Amino acid sequence: MIPQEIIRRKRNGETLSSGEIEAFVTLLAKGHLSEGQIGAFAMAVWFKGMTRAETVALTLAMANSGDMLTWEGIDRPIADKHSTGGVGDNVSLMLAPIAAACGLAVPMISGRGLGHTGGTLDKLESIPGYLITPDAALFRKVVKEAGCAIIGQTGALAPADGKLYAVRDVTATVDSVPLITASILSKKLAAGLQTLILDVKTGSGAFLTDADEAKTLASSLVEVANGAGVKTSALLTDMNEPLADAAGNAVEIWNCLDFLSGKKSGTRLEAIVLAFAAEMLVGSGVAASLADGEVSARQALSSGHAMETFARMVAMLGGPVDFVESPARYLKAAPVQKPVLAPESGWLASCDAREAGMAVIDLGGGRRHPSDRIDHRVGFSGLLPLGTQVEKGQPIAFVHAADDAAAERAAAAIIANYKISGDKPKLPPVISGRV
Repeated sequence: MIPQEIIRRKRNGETLSSGEIEAFVTLLAKGHLSEGQIGAFAMAVWFKGMTRAETVALTLAMANSGDMLTWEGIDRPIADKHSTGGVGDNVSLMLAPIAAACGLAVPMISGRGLGHTGGTLDKLESIPGYLITPDAALFRKVVKEAGCAIIGQTGALAPADGKLYAVRDVTATVDSVPLITASILSKKLAAGLQTLILDVKTGSGAFLTDADEAKTLASSLVEVANGAGVKTSALLTDMNEPLADAAGNAVEIWNCLDFLSGKKSGTRLEAIVLAFAAEMLVGSGVAASLADGEVSARQALSSGHAMETFARMVAMLGGPVDFVESPARYLKAAPVQKPVLAPESGWLASCDAREAGMAVIDLGGGRRHPSDRIDHRVGFSGLLPLGTQVEKGQPIAFVHAADDAAAERAAAAIIANYKISGDKPKLPPVISGRV
């Protein structure tokens, strides 16, 4: 089948058959398409959309483009979570070990940064030796013995999605509901999941800034996944400010360790992590109610079991065996670290989370092109949440940079981005809905 004919038909708004979609995805997986053809297809879908049947066909074709994992011999429910992406969104790093400590098996296949958002894999690569692309045997072994494994797509798992994912990042076609749906779910179907919980974000730092569009995506994901046999639900969460108090790579690993050691209680981040843990436990039948699930998650944290699970996962995937005991030995620090000072007194009222993510990229902590190398040391820490009352000259964040000039630019970007008001702001709920 001629790929340009398929591109033409979709460009013209025609409905593709499952056979046409499967043929295109097969060519994609085998490397028989140029980047121009892949980008043209993605742009045609962005403009013309896909029917639900086309989206299902694209999802299944990409899932079946490589190996399909099975989990015989593991007597735990197989569950996972996925986020549509945000700034300071390191939920997966803590959620996977918490869920595993509560009795689930979590084979989490994650991605790199897309656009202004950070990537879980980029964060984990801050840890020396951490293997993000283990073979299937090691992946299975870590899931079985540690309870969770956070890895990237190997060439054998949904390879068509990996190729499409990279091109979408640099062709402004990330925010397409059919493409997001197929990308997320193809990896999850290939991972052999029984239960999936989705974090669909909305706000200035989300790919879908409109709440109605985010709900449309959540409905698409839930309907397609359930139709494919995976028990799935979604929470709609706020991304109008960085979720964690850190944004970057190594700084978010530090944030993860602080969270697992109980230092982030009462934060927006804790509210979301515990909510998703409870959803996973209820969806998998391990907890009878969301309240019971949250109690179990809190116990996993307070007992240290979640931290132990994270440490075991890191060590089994090639990281230091004493990483959680001595992170400063392994996480490289930026040579320049400076406070960002409030220019006036008042309440932190608003910010553009996307611009905060772009500031991380400007520091070198993200990619403008697929081949760009990331500086894992840079980013922001100590980001104060919106609604905080500050005094002039008080630090509202700390910038981690490669040199003084980069630090000054990043600090100026944060000061220009965060608005300070004389009145306490009314902020949206952290979780606004469930699908």
